[in-house]
Parts: sequence; structure tokens; C-alpha cells
Amino acid sequence: IPDSEEKPIFFVEVVFQEDSNIYSRLFTEVNFYLRQYQPENDWFAVVIYPSRSLDTAKIKHYRESFASGRVSRIYLDELGENASLPIGIATIKLVIENEDKAIQEARELITRTSQEIDSAQQQQILQLIETILIYKLPSMDIKEIQEMFELSDLKQTRVYQQAFEEGELRGKLLAIPPMLAAGLTVEQVAQALDLTVDEVRKVDREKPNR
Repeated sequence: IPDSEEKPIFFVEVVFQEDSNIYSRLFTEVNFYLRQYQPENDWFAVVIYPSRSLDTAKIKHYRESFASGRVSRIYLDELGENASLPIGIATIKLVIENEDKAIQEARELITRTSQEIDSAQQQQILQLIETILIYKLPSMDIKEIQEMFELSDLKQTRVYQQAFEEGELRGKLLAIPPMLAAGLTVEQVAQALDLTVDEVRKVDREKPNR
């Protein structure tokens, strides 16, 4: 639910594999939200793809929303350099970078996060960066990644400390859905996060249906 009547509602979908039902699910989600909350706010949706070739779903029944600009599509490999992009988009773009560039871009994003993002959102961005790095650097565990990227500045923030105190397990469980959405198997996620396959499957089963 948005904070004010003037603030638009944004629906964001990140798609890392072909999905013929992505738009039908998106508009089902939008309509369910509008019916349940009946907000006064306007709404917009963004669908993010690694490349245009994965955007294969038909838009026939929704073309007016695309034509009006209410729904937009972003193809990460067609964007410019990360430094010129919003931090959220630049972070997701890490997924399509090669390993060496992902490491370089991640360091720059961590610096930008500490300088540009308020403390209430720093932990969310940091967690997303870590999740993507786990996917990009499967031979390293979370602690090695944290040490490699020298996250000490962000670790001193009140939000990070509170999140850490809630337990490392909770952080791992929160990382499962985006990693599965990125195309990793249950077994790969379990290995990357040092969890059991049953723990990963349990989280996958309990995620909200769209």
C-alpha cells in the first residue's frame, strides 16, 4: 500500500526465463490489488528482462496498457553503463554481467548505496547485491563475499545491525525466492546458502501465489 494518495503504485516483475503467462499473471495481480485495496493512487508496472529475446509472451489482451505507457518493459542488456542507472536497476543488471564485471560493478554499487540511499533502504539493496553475487560466484559463501566486498561501512548502519541480530538464517530464507526466480535449481540454492534441500523447498511451497 503506498504512503500517500499522490504516490503512484508500482508493480515490478523480474523475468529471467521465458514465461508465456507473465502478463496474464501481472494483470491478475494488479486487478486483485486494486479490488482489495481500492486505492486512489494511479498505478504503473515494469517488467524487467535480461534481454529482449526472452520477452515472448503475447500482449494482445493488454496492448492498451503498453501503448499508454502504464506498463513498460526494460531489457537489461540494452541499457547504458551502471553508473548512469538508478541503483535498483543497476543492481538487477548484475545478473547478466560476466563474473569479473559483476565484481567491479558490485563494489561500485555498494559505495553508491552507502552514499545515496537512506538507512531505511540500505539493507534491502545490500541483501539484493549479496543474493546476486551468490548466484554469480557459486564457489564462495556469504561470509567470503561480505569480506571480499568490504561491507564494513554498511554493517555499521543501525538497519544492518538490527537485521543481523534477527539471525543469519532469516536472511538466507529471504534470499531463496529471488534466487529461484533467477533460474537456480533448489539444489543449487541449498548449496549456495548452506541450507538443506527440504528447507529451500519449504520456503518455495509457502511463497504467496501470484
